[in-house]
Amino acid sequence: MEYDPERTEEENIVVTEPVPGASAGERADKYLSAVLDISRSSLSHDMENGLVTRGGKPVKASYKVRPGDVFEVVELPAVPLEAKAEAIPLDILYEDEDVIVINKARGMVVHPGAGNYTGTLVNALLYHCHDLSGINGVVRPGIVHRLDKDTSGVMIAAKNDAAHISLSEQIRTKEAKRTYLAIVRGNIKEEKGRIETQIARDVKDRTRMAVVFSGGRDAVTDYEVLERYGKFTVVRCRLQTGRTHQIRVHMMYLGHPLVGDPKYQPQKTCFSISGQALHSEKLTFRHPRTGKIMTFEAPLPRDMETILTRLRHGQFN
Repeated sequence: MEYDPERTEEENIVVTEPVPGASAGERADKYLSAVLDISRSSLSHDMENGLVTRGGKPVKASYKVRPGDVFEVVELPAVPLEAKAEAIPLDILYEDEDVIVINKARGMVVHPGAGNYTGTLVNALLYHCHDLSGINGVVRPGIVHRLDKDTSGVMIAAKNDAAHISLSEQIRTKEAKRTYLAIVRGNIKEEKGRIETQIARDVKDRTRMAVVFSGGRDAVTDYEVLERYGKFTVVRCRLQTGRTHQIRVHMMYLGHPLVGDPKYQPQKTCFSISGQALHSEKLTFRHPRTGKIMTFEAPLPRDMETILTRLRHGQFN
């Protein structure tokens, strides 16, 4: 499973002292585990997710440290030991004994984390379902994939471990299909295209992701233009990988950042929207128990519908 946990601005960056000569040749995970007093397994997991860097580039657990090396480690803040059930309304598209498919509202965080200990989708699911898969632990039960806080739309959660394993594998092998609708700034020249890059944490701002030429994780997004309005373009994006902020980063890389995006090239527009104009439109997967191919769509939220109406009537100057 290619799971990227929610990142927050509250993350702390720990900068280590230069590696002494006596430690030269040690594995990075072993050395940093001792220096930072963190379990080696936990540190290795963080390394896999790009949270440990040297000179701005991710460090592998097997890297042999050299005298003078300085490492930056993203220290995720502590979260509650267990998410609590909360009576929060859900827009449920489908539910059975194995899975639940919901239309996530813009502004809802998927799981508890720094600054968002309550009011998350997980809190709501625990109240509604009572039974969720435990593979991701007590803070992220049932969560197979995620949407950013300000991305709306269709999302699936697993109600037992067997369903979780099946859905995770479908996402990993790209059997599960995910499409998104986005409204971006500017006029994209091509009718369709594929963006293939590597994505890693931005060395200048660790709360952001960025396209890099080496040392990142492969990221692939297919896109097609649906509507053009001169200063704005409506596109459909199909994820081939699931990196943190992938569509937002890739659209910015093309020179067409998302309307309303507060993190990537924020700019005032004449539209009223809280967060980026990005919506998880459709999800197709194979049911983990029956094997049936199922597709679910979530209608556009009102704010994006309003933007489209204004664009179609030329009301954006």
